[in-house]
Amino acid sequence: MDKLGFLDDVARIAVFVSLLLALFLLTVKTENKLANRLFACFIIFSAIDFSGLLNYCYPLEYVNIDFFRSTVCLLEMPLIYLYVLAVCYSDFRLKWKHLIYTLPFLVMNLVFIPRVYLKSGPEKQFVLDHFSTMFEVYFFQILIEIQYWFYIISIFLILRKYKRIYLENYTNPSTSTYKWLFQMTWVFVVMHSITASKNLLRYTASRDIFLWGNVLMVVMALSVICWFVMKALNHPELFRGINSNLQLTKEFILKENKETTEETVEVEDKAISSQILALKNYMKEKEPFLDPSLTIQELSNQIDIPVRDLSVLINHNMNQHFFDFVNEYRIEKAMDILKNPSKKELTVLEILYEVGFNSKSSFNTSFKKHTNLTPTAYRNAIVN
Repeated sequence: MDKLGFLDDVARIAVFVSLLLALFLLTVKTENKLANRLFACFIIFSAIDFSGLLNYCYPLEYVNIDFFRSTVCLLEMPLIYLYVLAVCYSDFRLKWKHLIYTLPFLVMNLVFIPRVYLKSGPEKQFVLDHFSTMFEVYFFQILIEIQYWFYIISIFLILRKYKRIYLENYTNPSTSTYKWLFQMTWVFVVMHSITASKNLLRYTASRDIFLWGNVLMVVMALSVICWFVMKALNHPELFRGINSNLQLTKEFILKENKETTEETVEVEDKAISSQILALKNYMKEKEPFLDPSLTIQELSNQIDIPVRDLSVLINHNMNQHFFDFVNEYRIEKAMDILKNPSKKELTVLEILYEVGFNSKSSFNTSFKKHTNLTPTAYRNAIVN
């Protein structure tokens, strides 16, 4: 098999599919246009990166373009980081301060100026012949690694906080945003690990093995791009975000504890017990949990308790996430329906929609967590 020819063919397909996906993201109608545009820019820069694998040689006088193209990869992770922020937080906006994320890209091109960009003729040819052993290349590889893992860790920290805030403030069983971003980040980790290993082959193995490493990398990259295409087609809106001003309950609990005196503790305990009783009675009588998109802000408006106080009441005093608190009532309602002989004709799917869920997998997971049984097994156990 002609490895160079095969690599060139797959790289061309990867570039074409990438640009097609970018076009889709830029033109699809969605509320979260910023997230789409950031992801489209990432895909475009990835396509530029893939183009370096094409079987094409720049004329000597234009080879600086290829050097500049190689540095574009330093813009990819900043774009993914900003994309994650835009997807997670509905009020995220780009600001001038975000230009600082282009600093590695600018630094690398400045490093290339003296011994790469400014050379010409025989000197440029000498650079090409000895490029892989130059200090600039080692610096480039180290910069890529530092930047990459900085953003990967930052993204995981954002996702961890996003999930915790989501559970404290929302009840929609769908966690597609978190799952998609979490899966995507791990895919990037795997892909980068393969790419880093492949780059090591440049210095430790034969050219033949290095070329096969390139083939494996671009095939996997094409597979990932196709996965992105499927995700974009199935979720063109690119998910729901939360307000970045929302705080975790423990963050403002710590502030309040510093200001609380012992004299107020007993009074507060009585008030808390009264609020918990009123909240439970309201949940049973009015059944607000039947709304699948219920948020803590909406429940706060209904029972006339400030959202901050309600968050503390549920997440701290009742030691439950708002997500679990509401779903507990939904499961209890579902259990009542499953036990009701007059509703035995209702399917599990009909029941889950009736009690406020909108996902069968989320309903089954929550039901099993609460009862140690699946809904069908619970119904059969009651009947028998």
